[in-house]
Amino acid sequence: MIKRWWRKAPVRCWVIKQVDEQQNTLHLCEGGQLATPLPYKEAARQLARGEYRGGVRIGDTGIVLNSALFEALVPWAELSLDDQYRAHWRGREWAIARVPQRCWAWEGRLIVEPSPAGSLPAWQSSEDVAHVRERADNSEWLSGRASFRSGDALEDPEKDIRDAIARNRARQAAKRTGPASKTRAPRADEVC
Repeated sequence: MIKRWWRKAPVRCWVIKQVDEQQNTLHLCEGGQLATPLPYKEAARQLARGEYRGGVRIGDTGIVLNSALFEALVPWAELSLDDQYRAHWRGREWAIARVPQRCWAWEGRLIVEPSPAGSLPAWQSSEDVAHVRERADNSEWLSGRASFRSGDALEDPEKDIRDAIARNRARQAAKRTGPASKTRAPRADEVC
């Protein structure tokens, strides 16, 4: 009971992965809590100034990530969501794109895609891999033949295949030249 009185209350915040000013969109992870040994008032003060650096526990997953991975940590009271998942923050209304857990630690840009039909919010964030695709499309090595073997392999990788083909052809040739039936042919002394 006494420990409950001295226990630190968590500093709650909204975790924003990316702010798109041009599209008027916030890429919102979820609500989070600061994971810090700082006293409550000091942590809340740093959060309000935008100076907090440290761990953030996102949602109820228990996952703690570094605040440097996110564009903004917003005190809980400064951002509000309406029924249509529109955010009200800094005197503006923002569209919300939900950031899935796989993107929380992504260090590149995020893009907005429509969410599955009927789900709110209407937008979902995804990794922007266009720059990776461009590099892969321009690569010269794609036009050559791919070899799936170790660089220090000592024997020909197709040797076993060629041996198996040769054994199979020899077996088929033996079947063609052998007797037509499985019975033995009569010997000369048995013929009347």
